[in-house]
Amino acid sequence: MAKAKKLFTIGYEQTPAKAVLDELRRAGVKLLVDVRAVAASRRPGFSKSQLAASLDERGISYLHLRGLGTPKNGREAARSGDIKALTKIYGAHLKTPQAKEEMDELATLVKKSGPVCILCYERDHKDCHRKFIAEIIHDRDGVKIENLIASQI
Repeated sequence: MAKAKKLFTIGYEQTPAKAVLDELRRAGVKLLVDVRAVAASRRPGFSKSQLAASLDERGISYLHLRGLGTPKNGREAARSGDIKALTKIYGAHLKTPQAKEEMDELATLVKKSGPVCILCYERDHKDCHRKFIAEIIHDRDGVKIENLIASQI
């Protein structure tokens, strides 16, 4: 019987870039999929080009799926701790053509690529839209989910 595919998730809140990169390597991740709407960060090492370069040095590919990012009002709800509002906003967002197309792309990558990890900001996946992405992939394709947590600052 074929081994079940796995999708990892990770957040970088309160975490140095090196710790995230080390955790990805430890887990055997081959592709990091950035699911932030805006792949920029005030945190060193987490803006798109810096992150992609650091991953490349470690043999990990990078892909930004902007359409799976949270709209601005959803990010504001998450920052304020209003998970109920985030759930409603992000649920509506997932019905958009771009989000549907990118969810299909991610599902295909998880099935066909080496180990894949989705990245967003929030340390705890329960407070982040990436939990919804992971749940959809799990329910749709039977993929196992593992939420990685890197060492804090």
